[in-house]
Amino acid sequence: MNSETTSKCGAIAVVGRPNVGKSTLMNGLIGEHLSITSSKPQTTRHRVTGVVTEPVDGTPTQFVFVDTPGFQTKHSNALNKTMNRSVLTALADVNVVLWVIEQGKLGPADLKVLELCPKSVPLIAVVNKVDLLKDKGEVLPFLQKISGLREFAAIVPVSAQAEKNLDSLRSAIAKELPEQPFFFEEDMLTDRPEKFLAAERIREKLFRLVGDELPYTCTVVIDQFVIEEGRRVIHASILVDRDNHKAMIIGKGGEKLKRIASEARADMERLFDGSVHLETWVKVRSGWADNAGLLQSLGYE
Repeated sequence: MNSETTSKCGAIAVVGRPNVGKSTLMNGLIGEHLSITSSKPQTTRHRVTGVVTEPVDGTPTQFVFVDTPGFQTKHSNALNKTMNRSVLTALADVNVVLWVIEQGKLGPADLKVLELCPKSVPLIAVVNKVDLLKDKGEVLPFLQKISGLREFAAIVPVSAQAEKNLDSLRSAIAKELPEQPFFFEEDMLTDRPEKFLAAERIREKLFRLVGDELPYTCTVVIDQFVIEEGRRVIHASILVDRDNHKAMIIGKGGEKLKRIASEARADMERLFDGSVHLETWVKVRSGWADNAGLLQSLGYE
């Protein structure tokens, strides 16, 4: 980009209660499956930065989206406290905040997140999942209800899953970004290392392929990540809380673990655009989710 060309750039925090579609929204906005998703709450445990650089109304623009965990109001173990701290940290240094809520649903958890959003930063209300409404006439009254809560830079109804009205949302965000040089190279997707992204791909498969409660007692550690002759060789450990959890992940004849690893490897090859050799093990480490020191060693901020 020519240094004399006016450009806009800024960090945009994506916040909301669990399971409102924040990660799906960010993936749609950047055009890449970067932040892991599932139908289960608390899938996102880390801040994930996604970068997209594209012109908006003729102005070179770089959006630096910061996906955050859903803010926890019901649980208080060390893991959830760490995730909440991650949300607050993200809100402390951004140019725009996207407060994501679900169409027709406005509860105490949503309002708690709204209270956390700083008054000094432009705030955009993103009303997600409007495509699920049978009666489209319900949208406007809900938007009017939202508008009375606080002063918003914009209120934008979208469907993150169907990627509907995301262009309008990008335009609304771009209006609030400051004129300044880009933070990152124009072809950069994220500031997270491939090792982190590999662990997240495995954890996504745990959320999608095992029982409802089990993923919350699991985490993933990358023991080895090397590139040999152009191929990534990855050794990963899935940490669980109890022996019976280990058996559930491995499955009969090891079939469940094989499927988790196979689907994760396929996703990694698409994301990294290259061959991946993945080996996975399941290990028991009791109480990991309530051990602050261990969480820090596992990469939780």
